[in-house]
This record gives sequence, structure tokens and C-alpha cells, in this order.
Amino acid sequence: MKIWASEHIFNHPWETVINAAMQKYPNPMNPSVFGVDVLDRSVDTQGRLHSTRLLSTEWGLPAMAKSIIGVTRTCTYVQEQSVVDPKEKTFELKSTNVSFTNLVSVDEKLTYKPHPQDPEKTVLTQEALISVKGISLSSYLESLMAKTISVNAGSGGNGMGHQTIKYRN
Repeated sequence: MKIWASEHIFNHPWETVINAAMQKYPNPMNPSVFGVDVLDRSVDTQGRLHSTRLLSTEWGLPAMAKSIIGVTRTCTYVQEQSVVDPKEKTFELKSTNVSFTNLVSVDEKLTYKPHPQDPEKTVLTQEALISVKGISLSSYLESLMAKTISVNAGSGGNGMGHQTIKYRN
């Protein structure tokens, strides 16, 4: 199992960042997500927006990783659940893969909040738990996937702030 964490500071207010984050696909900076289907969307009695989406993605795994895992198909599906709380100014997004779950699981959590010292900035905290199952070299593959997530996270915040990346085993 590999745990990956990142913090990113956007030099924009929370409302602006959330508006952009909710509309980030399709995105030429991250062409790996090529389809987005809204499965459910509702507002609860506290005014929070709940959404469930299904993302169609192209896994950017190197050929060696594909051969170790034993797959040639790299189209995967990810279920994404999010809650936007405009009163508390939080946006929490959780995603998990629904393809290849017998081989790999990637659970990701993103939390957007206003910067505690500067309301004109937004803090994104991103975490991922990566687990490769029943395959030799699983630790290597988990590290490789963490690196891929890191690269994708870096391009997602392209030019908007400072990012800190941490890995834990």
C-alpha cells in the first residue's frame, strides 16, 4: 500500500477555485479524463450540494506496468462523490476506481478550503491510497502509480500556486 499526499495553494478565492474545480473536465491540461456522466446531484436541507459522477479515463501506465499487471486495456472508470458546503466554505471530493478493482484500488480525497490567513487564497489538500493486489512487484507499481498521480496533480494546478508533495509507505 502506498499513501500519497499533496497540498496546493491557489492564489484565488475559494468561490473561484470551486467553480473551476467543478468544471475541470474536459481539460486539455489533463486529457486522460475523456468522459463525465452525472449520476446524481441534489441539495440537502443544510444547503450542501451532493454530486455523484462517473469519469471515463485513460490510464497512463507505462508498458512495463501494463505487462506486470497483465492488462492491455487502459480505459477505466472512476466514481466520484463530492459535497460543496457554501456556508462552511468546504468542497470535499472522494473518488475510487470501479475498473480493475481485483488488481488495483486507488482511493483519492481532495479537500478545498479558504486559506486560514488569506481569504483571497484557497488550500487544496489531496490524498491518495494506492493498493496493488496479488501481483509481484506490487510496491514498485504502487510507487509508479503515486508518481503518475503526482504528475497529474501538478498539471491540474498549472501555474496557480505552490505545491508540496509527500509520500508515505
